[in-house]
Amino acid sequence: MELNYTKVGNYLLPNLTIKNQNYVRINKYGYLRLEYLKEHKKGLYTTLLMQDELTNHLVSVSNECEERLKTLLYNYRKSDDKLSEKNKELNQPEWAKLMNNYKDCAEEIILKEMIYV
Repeated sequence: MELNYTKVGNYLLPNLTIKNQNYVRINKYGYLRLEYLKEHKKGLYTTLLMQDELTNHLVSVSNECEERLKTLLYNYRKSDDKLSEKNKELNQPEWAKLMNNYKDCAEEIILKEMIYV
């Protein structure tokens, strides 16, 4: 990989550009990972950026987190009888409260295991 430099004052700065890529979907988990890398893993962030792999990494994290969230929520719904469609019709506020609680738990697991590592 060849880098070109531009002289700015007394410093040589690398000319870093990101190749034109197709539209990719980065969700909130990808953006959370990006912020974490910028703040706490600067070496990894710089390496991914210079190797033009940052976008691929963020898309990968986004997709993995979405799949993990779907799996966790599916397992929660399967294991709890209160989350059936019948109970959803009978007692919607209670059903929504339980679903929100399970979603919060699943997101906490995802953040601990996949984002902030």
